[in-house]
Amino acid sequence: MAEEIVRPMERKDVNRVHEIECTCFRSPWSKLALAGELRNEVAHYLVMESDGVICGYGGMWLLFEEAHVTNVAIMPEYRGKGCGKRLMLAMMRHAVKQGAEKMTLEVREGNMVAQHLYARLGFEQNGFRKGYYSDTGEGALILWNEDIQQTINRERQANETV
Repeated sequence: MAEEIVRPMERKDVNRVHEIECTCFRSPWSKLALAGELRNEVAHYLVMESDGVICGYGGMWLLFEEAHVTNVAIMPEYRGKGCGKRLMLAMMRHAVKQGAEKMTLEVREGNMVAQHLYARLGFEQNGFRKGYYSDTGEGALILWNEDIQQTINRERQANETV
């Protein structure tokens, strides 16, 4: 089994994270924007490494008791192996350590794989943004997890019984 770690994103990671952005998204963030997030005091970005290779990353803004997920991406060859779930749980744990209680994000209305993952992690739809994604005109579901600590606890208990 591959050795996986999740750690804070560093400046040296920006090029690889940008490669992931370009692979995973139609309208990727620029290197400059990603580097700027490292200087943004409310932004928290984590990278996931598998055997020393960054295979995914996630970013969020932490404001008071809320974590707003800005980006989550896993390289295609690492999908379907639980990486997205493990990365999201790591983001939740990080958010809780920083004082967050709840988490929100937008997801493309047609991205059923991501929607299924988020539902399994306790997210529920609480709104819709019509035409949110300018690249396709697709709408975004606004999802909320109102108690991320409860999700972390549930997942920990599920893993202990396996």
